Amino acid sequence: MARRDISGAVDFAYLEGFAAGDFGVIDEVLALFREQAALWTPMLDPAHPGWKDAVHTVKGAARGVGAFALGEVCERCEAGEVGLDAVKSALDVALMDIAAYAHEQALRSLKG
Repeated sequence: MARRDISGAVDFAYLEGFAAGDFGVIDEVLALFREQAALWTPMLDPAHPGWKDAVHTVKGAARGVGAFALGEVCERCEAGEVGLDAVKSALDVALMDIAAYAHEQALRSLKG
């Protein structure tokens, strides 16, 4: 994975600007987002009693890391315009972008 694998689901320029280019902070924030996504995913099921809270939480976290498309899908889900499958799909795309970005940063660090 590398930058060419980034779909645009996450605005990394926004995140880099917000973190003032501190890649240590960016790595921490993205790692936390990935860890939390693993917790949210099982809740993104209509049978789960906390699915609405999970969608709302994902919306805020997504916007915080620059995953604005995911945040928009969550907002539309809250409004009843799309279902949880759309949220799960958008979350997967954002996570793939984050993985590609993290891989690219790891390669950069190896080059020194």
